This record gives sequence, C-alpha cells and structure tokens, in this order.
Amino acid sequence: MTHTQGKTFSIGRGYGPDTMIVLFFLAIEYGRAVQAYSMDGFLMGITMAMICVLPYFLPSTAERPTFSNWILARGAFALAGMIFGVALNQGSGTVLPESMRFVPMMFLILASMVSCYIQFYGLMKLRFAK
Repeated sequence: MTHTQGKTFSIGRGYGPDTMIVLFFLAIEYGRAVQAYSMDGFLMGITMAMICVLPYFLPSTAERPTFSNWILARGAFALAGMIFGVALNQGSGTVLPESMRFVPMMFLILASMVSCYIQFYGLMKLRFAK
C-alpha cells in the first residue's frame, strides 16, 4: 500500500494552522469584548489556554516542533489578536461602522467549524494496517 502514503489531507506545511486561526479570532474577540475580572473573560481565557496547548497533543504524521517553540508562537499569535481586538473596539463606531464589532465572532464561529471538521477528519480517517 505504498501508493497511498503520499496522498493525505493536509492544510499548510506547519503543524496545526487551523487551530491557530481559531486562536487568533478568539483572541480578537477576547480583546474586543472582555472587561477586567468578568466571568466571560475568565471562561474565554481558559478556552484560549486550551486552544494554545491541547492541539499539540493531537495525533499527526507531521513532525512536531518543540513544546516551547509551540507555546511561544501560539502566545505571540494570541497577543497580536488581543491587540487587534482592543484596536477594533476603540475604532468601532468612530473609524469603523458599529456593525464591525460582530465580525470577529462571525469569523470565529466559521473558523471553529472548519477546524473541527479538519480535526475529526484526521482522527477518523481510515488507515490501513501494516
């Protein structure tokens, strides 16, 4: 069965780019909507921490980076998303139309659905026994 080994479904050349997009949109929503010391901020923070760490442990045929590089890249991406979310919140209603504040959540839901499909496909696809 060597003729089917190279034909796998993959997005990008990195490891976990789909969950990184979900993390980015969640960080934008976190930076845009969360007040200091609120329950929704606490829950979104826990969700962001899980999206940062847990995809590292998903089964994959790609070579994994070191865990410290993984967290550093994910943390930088989340920080950039939070900064963008704060800027979006400040500009909403003045520079941007008021309806633009709902766009990050719409993209978050869309990216989450696509990422969930990709992850379930990777976990459930048939692999021939050797």
